[in-house]
Amino acid sequence: MPMRPTGGVRQEWEPIVLHKPKVKAQDLRDTKAVNQALRTGAQVQTVKKSDAGLNKKAAAVAVNARKLDEAAEPAALEKLPVDVRQAIQKARIEKKMSQADLAKQINERTQVVAEYENGKAVPNQLVLGKMEKVLGVKLRGKR
Repeated sequence: MPMRPTGGVRQEWEPIVLHKPKVKAQDLRDTKAVNQALRTGAQVQTVKKSDAGLNKKAAAVAVNARKLDEAAEPAALEKLPVDVRQAIQKARIEKKMSQADLAKQINERTQVVAEYENGKAVPNQLVLGKMEKVLGVKLRGKR
């Protein structure tokens, strides 16, 4: 049975050569002159191209977004009250648990428990609820 050629598929094995763009002689002389002036300490005047390489639209959007955020959000986030922080610490110590033990029991990171005890955490009702169950202390609402 004779072999049939495959339908028009073939590979090109010719090399492709890429060249760098040619630098104009004037640009090269200008660059050398500026470098020489900088080496000797002479004063060099530079002119910045206006908006070269900038995406003006993105910058305007970022400024507008920041203004919206500042206008819509309160200045400071709510922090955990001192009495709640102390209640967590006291109950944990009474149960002879470390922060790592408590974190493991409530299925959170140790850092989360440390932040709650230091008052750096923004209160999360779910986390406080888990702590209440494990520690047997009321942390939310009227005490």
